[in-house]
Amino acid sequence: MASIVDDRGFNQGFELVKSTEVRMRRRAAWMLQEMDKTVPGQVLEIGCGTGEVSYWMAQQSPHHVLGTDLCVPFIENAKKKFLLPNLSYEVLDFNQPEQVQGRTFDYIVGNGILHHLYYHLDDALRTLHQLLKPKGKIIFMEPNIYNPYCAFIFNYARKWANLEPDEMAFSKSFIENKLHVTGFSQVNVQYKDFLLPGIPDFLIQPSIAAGDVLEKMPLVKMVSQSLFIVATK
Repeated sequence: MASIVDDRGFNQGFELVKSTEVRMRRRAAWMLQEMDKTVPGQVLEIGCGTGEVSYWMAQQSPHHVLGTDLCVPFIENAKKKFLLPNLSYEVLDFNQPEQVQGRTFDYIVGNGILHHLYYHLDDALRTLHQLLKPKGKIIFMEPNIYNPYCAFIFNYARKWANLEPDEMAFSKSFIENKLHVTGFSQVNVQYKDFLLPGIPDFLIQPSIAAGDVLEKMPLVKMVSQSLFIVATK
């Protein structure tokens, strides 16, 4: 399965074959479930890549969604491809104060983004906290270091996977502690998702059904692919 490469030459996801699209749509839906859809709000997606998740969230909610990424070609293509009145895209680095000055959001989301900031995570979380409105939420999906595939990629196959130098998967307890120290409340981190990207089409629904069961099983759920992270300012 081919990877999507950014303008710096690093892998930033997978091409949208059917299983990958199903996987990403499910993640967008989980994020939306954590939002109040009765009141229009402001959503910031960090690291939106080629823009699909931002588009699906804007399509299925009253919120205005701002998709952001560091990769100029990603953003330029998303602007042309995805057009909705409550959707916009922007090249933006949320860690640069001059780029986010005066902005606040009801929700800040990301699919596999915080682990890119592993060695600067304390500063990044403080910035996210500042960018949220009172009672605002962060909602992220991140790779789980206890998953065998993730453990192998991040510890032994970094060069093969073409990872960025700062990328590192982490554990549930690690991110919970970081969020509490930063001042977030109502921290909820769940083991989530056993659907692999790139699997044959006929395995998609069986994988989802199996995952729904495995996510409820003590110990077994700890090897899920991802951590679903929700916390409130």
